[in-house]
Amino acid sequence: MLGESKVPAMSAAACPADIKQIDLREGSVVRAGTYRFDVGNDIVTDWHAHNLHEIEYAFEGVVEVETESARFLLPPQQAVWIPAGLAHNTTLTKVKTVAVFFDPAMVSGPDDRVRILAAAPVIREMIIYGERWPISRLSSDATADAYFEVLARLVFDWLDREIPLGLPTSTDPVVGAAMDYTNAHLDRVELHDVCSAVGVSERSLRRAFSAVTNMSWREYLLQSRLMRAIAILAEPGPTVLEAATRVGFGSASAFTRAFSKYTGETPTVYRQRVLAGR
Repeated sequence: MLGESKVPAMSAAACPADIKQIDLREGSVVRAGTYRFDVGNDIVTDWHAHNLHEIEYAFEGVVEVETESARFLLPPQQAVWIPAGLAHNTTLTKVKTVAVFFDPAMVSGPDDRVRILAAAPVIREMIIYGERWPISRLSSDATADAYFEVLARLVFDWLDREIPLGLPTSTDPVVGAAMDYTNAHLDRVELHDVCSAVGVSERSLRRAFSAVTNMSWREYLLQSRLMRAIAILAEPGPTVLEAATRVGFGSASAFTRAFSKYTGETPTVYRQRVLAGR
C-alpha cells in the first residue's frame, strides 16, 4: 500500500450479495480474545463479516477497510472499530496490528458503522497486553474475562472519539467513475480532466457528485489527497516534500497548512511520531 502508496481507488464498493461469515472462535465459548496480523506483503481479503465486534490497533503499515458505502484509512498508531455483522473487505500492506474481538453482548451501543479512533495510550497498552489471550484459545478463565470486560467498557466510551479518515464510495456509474479517475491521478487531476474521462459536463458532474456524496468534487479531491499523504508519510523514505508532490500539492507550505488543518499536526510532526513508534 505504501512505497508508491498503493491506495486503491475509492469508488463503488463491489459488495457481493452473499457475504462470507467468519466464526473466529471456531466453536469455543470464549467471550473475547486477540489476533495478531504481521503481514510483510500486500493482502486484500474477500468480502466478509465477523460474528464479533473488532477493535484493531496498527503498529506499522496502513490498513484500509471498505464497506458498502465508504472506505476508511487506518494509519499507524490509530485504531479501527468494525462492528459485528458488517460486511467489509480489508487491504493490508506491510502491517503489524493487534485486533481484539468481543462478543456483541459485551459492547452495547453504536455498532452500525466503521470508525477510525485516536489511540488512547491506556487502550493501546491494554490491546497489546491482551495478546496473552488469543481468540482461538479453547477455554477462558476469570482473569481473561475480567480483563476483556474492562477493555470492552473502555472501548465503548472511546467510540465517540472518532477521527475523519474515511471517504464515501458510490454505486452511481458516473460518480464512481469520477472517483476512480480522481484517485488514479491525484498528482495532477483537474475537474475538466475527470469530466472528459467520464463523458459528462462539469456542471452535471458537480451536481451528481454533490447529490450522491454530500460533498463537492473539490472537497473529495482534497480529502483524498490528504488521506493518500498520510499513507505515504507512514513509511520510511519519502520526505514531506515528496509526499506533497505525489498527491498534487504545488508547494510544501500549502500542503502543511492543509495537512495540519485535517489532522491537527504538521506533516513533519506526524511523520516523526509515526516512525518513532515502529
